[in-house]
Amino acid sequence: MDYDFTSYIDRSADGSDKWRMMQELDPGVGKDVLPMSIADMEFLTAPEIREGLKTFIDTTIQGYTGPTQRYFDAVLGWQERRHGYHGKKEWIVTTSGVISAFFLLVRELTGPGDGIIIQQPVYPPFAAAASSGGRVLVNNALIEKADTYEMDFRDLEEKARDPRNKVLILCNPHNPVGKVWSREDLERVVEICAANGVFIIDDEIHNDLIMPGYRHTPLPTVSPEASRICAYCTAPSKTFNLAGMQLSNIFIEDEAVREKLLEAKRGIMPMSQTSVSYEACRLAYDRAEGWLEALLQVIAGNARYVKEFLAERIPQARCYPLEGTYLLWVDFRGLGLSREELEALMLRAKLFLDDGSIFGEAGTGFQRIALALPRPALEAAMERLAQAWRPQG
Repeated sequence: MDYDFTSYIDRSADGSDKWRMMQELDPGVGKDVLPMSIADMEFLTAPEIREGLKTFIDTTIQGYTGPTQRYFDAVLGWQERRHGYHGKKEWIVTTSGVISAFFLLVRELTGPGDGIIIQQPVYPPFAAAASSGGRVLVNNALIEKADTYEMDFRDLEEKARDPRNKVLILCNPHNPVGKVWSREDLERVVEICAANGVFIIDDEIHNDLIMPGYRHTPLPTVSPEASRICAYCTAPSKTFNLAGMQLSNIFIEDEAVREKLLEAKRGIMPMSQTSVSYEACRLAYDRAEGWLEALLQVIAGNARYVKEFLAERIPQARCYPLEGTYLLWVDFRGLGLSREELEALMLRAKLFLDDGSIFGEAGTGFQRIALALPRPALEAAMERLAQAWRPQG
């Protein structure tokens, strides 16, 4: 099937968060300018999902609804087919998003004064969860290399040995740096955490979005021990542009931890998610794999384009390799600008990105670019950036 990754979709009146933020920054921005900040796509949801939902709405009563066996079969089948992960139905806790899950898990598994280890620069809700309710953020900072990032295992081991540090929130693959952790990396993480009684909240919301030439390893597939000490957080939201459905599947083998999450969920979430969200997930996993394969080629092509454009037109800026996610991490420190000057440059260029500093202090001078948009819009954005920078050069 031919898929449409070229049409511009006007989201200005749809309540889109990133469009709203763009319009607040520049009320006069044209509808031909697409924001590249918050991680949802400027592509219509796969036609297999759209058409399936139309039939579902036309033929199904929208009453109180829980996940069906067809739903569980789709989720488990996807994990086995795409990731080689053989989870069990009874391990799944559905939640209103991965963020909700790891906030609840932090609350249930730790107490005030306990440390939560994160690896900055990292997705901002990690820091929010690690600091919530009197918990203590413990930063096991990534090590920046010439063309990649690495985990600091010596530092992780030191922090894990501290009995006050109870949980590691792992980003796999990593947002924003786009790193796909190797199996060896993950084995070392599990070894350290298992030896020190540290539970791992494993955020794998981007784990379907792996670029050609790279191989992703879900954490619980590393070893039986890995599966026992982690909450494997998955969702169709990033993969299929379904973030608005607010549905995630959290696999937890440890029954005691699973029951804690279920109990916490009962206090703040409905007993189930919406019937439409369940069906959207099922349709995605059962019918839309071809759309995903086509999407991955589009994202990889967009990443190559930006890298080549910057190398030729703004060589002071440097892209980190995009191994996973559709979020490109770009180092603009070579431009010699302050944070405020870099923000002003982006505004002049009408580039609405995520400033690197929101991912932690180590992200200052970087920008995160969401690449899930039509190529012509990306090309126009890069040309605006080159034109805005030219007077400075």
